[in-house]
Amino acid sequence: MSLNKKISALRSTVQNIGRDYAPAALASSFSAEDMVLLDIITKHAPEVDIFTLDTGRLPEATYALMQQVREQYGDVVEIYAPDCGSLAEFVAAYGPNGFYNSIEQRKQCCQVRKLAPLRRALSNKAAWLTGLRREQAVTRATLQRMEWDELHGMPKFNPLVDWSEQDVWDYIREFDVPYNRLHDEGYPSIGCAPCTRAISKGEDIRAGRWWWENPETKECGLHTKG
Repeated sequence: MSLNKKISALRSTVQNIGRDYAPAALASSFSAEDMVLLDIITKHAPEVDIFTLDTGRLPEATYALMQQVREQYGDVVEIYAPDCGSLAEFVAAYGPNGFYNSIEQRKQCCQVRKLAPLRRALSNKAAWLTGLRREQAVTRATLQRMEWDELHGMPKFNPLVDWSEQDVWDYIREFDVPYNRLHDEGYPSIGCAPCTRAISKGEDIRAGRWWWENPETKECGLHTKG
């Protein structure tokens, strides 16, 4: 399918979600994929809300992009932050960088900084959208365009599920969509600063995320089933 046809289908998909599953919201990490969806939503489906999870440890470049989005698109992104008390308890128990010590501690950090804020963000929604694609990781190879999120009790849509990385960047360039400058510095996938590194040529695009773990564990819990 040509990119133009994929774009047309994407517009229709997002508009239909906004109409049939209101209130729906995009969970944006300001990834390249999420920037495509943000651009589509603001131009063609403004009834779909957009939110982001500010973990407090994002790269400076991500905050710079958040500001650029605000200036270019307006105040369209709602920000959710971790609960101060829960965060203080985690840091007191494990230290500021305890997530390096074990998968369990890393997942606890993600629980405090991402999963709990996500629950708040979705508490009054009927559906949510993501920028996940099948080719991003082995943990995402069986993604469907629409899945049931058992944890939050709602449909979860992955409108870019069959898009290639080339499709994403072709869209960004064609429509002059802003993106995180770290993508130009060898970061195809960007999360929290201490958990993200640049990758070398030939490495998997998710190799820079939680690089000390095996590929099969490289999810924070936002996109696991069950």
